[in-house]
Amino acid sequence: MAENKIYDVIIIGGGAAGMTAALYATRRAMHTLVVSQDIGGQAATTNEIENYPGLGVVDGPTLMNNFKSQAEKFGAEFAMAEVMEVKKVIDESNKPNFHVRTNIATYIGHSLILAYGLTHRHLGVPGETEFSGRGVSYCATCDAPLFKGKTVAVVGGGNSAVDAALLLAKLCPKVYLIHRSEKFNGEAVLIDQLKQHPQIELILNSEVKEIKGEKLVKSATITDVADKNKIREITIDGIFIEVGFVVNSKIIEGLVELDERKQIKINLNAETSEPGIFGAGDITNISYKQIIISAGWGATAALKAYEYLQKVRGFRGVTIDWGLSKKPTTLATPTDPAAAKF
Repeated sequence: MAENKIYDVIIIGGGAAGMTAALYATRRAMHTLVVSQDIGGQAATTNEIENYPGLGVVDGPTLMNNFKSQAEKFGAEFAMAEVMEVKKVIDESNKPNFHVRTNIATYIGHSLILAYGLTHRHLGVPGETEFSGRGVSYCATCDAPLFKGKTVAVVGGGNSAVDAALLLAKLCPKVYLIHRSEKFNGEAVLIDQLKQHPQIELILNSEVKEIKGEKLVKSATITDVADKNKIREITIDGIFIEVGFVVNSKIIEGLVELDERKQIKINLNAETSEPGIFGAGDITNISYKQIIISAGWGATAALKAYEYLQKVRGFRGVTIDWGLSKKPTTLATPTDPAAAKF
């Protein structure tokens, strides 16, 4: 990987969408760079994945590492970095390039796939930031073994919270699950397991007001949602925040069109409002945030990026499946001399 190298496609995001895009792009002989702070995204923080076809039960880190290995096998390059800025630059041949500035280098691509997913939502209560990494965690899969034999709490009411509580209950004698409602937003089979588990205590219609400790987390203050005068203090060694995710749209605002939730708007071809930029996975306005759906959109984005570059480079055919088009399997040699530098 070289900073002055120009890639056919730069993929921002190392989750299911990003790595599937990398796999499909490299199999089309596209010079591909994946830029991400981590590998696996949300999926890598999931203890057990039971709904990925053909695999039975698999843990998230294993599945995501397999994604990465497969993409690397076909030549995908990886830069473990934080993206600071993305901008479109017109080169000397009047063709658009995309400059991705990170905390370690700036990379240039002829096309761009945005697949960087979502970031953890914080509670925003006193003590949360102070004790982050010292008892406050946002990843049960990553940190659960550190709390073996200890008392912990989980905050949230979705699949990630339920999954975290069930995982922690395998290691911890006592797990509190704190949820601001009586209803859970998760899979019924997991919720049934949760409610029947003898080591899990549900604290419903409640919310965390403060996380306390000295060097490490020692307790949490909980109040009733309806009656703020109802206050409870629980003694814990750790607390896992599982209250969803937020969209980080700052790096692409003004570059592509976003919806009212700041998600990237894409069409059925994974195309954004800016030619040459494609979107895939949870960062986009797709209806369902699932690993297999993100992977499918990653494949679509890569194939459409390939088609985009073919057209820009002078090949006028349309890339479609089932052998119905006469198309090269690698990036075509331009028929337009003006495209030769692109």
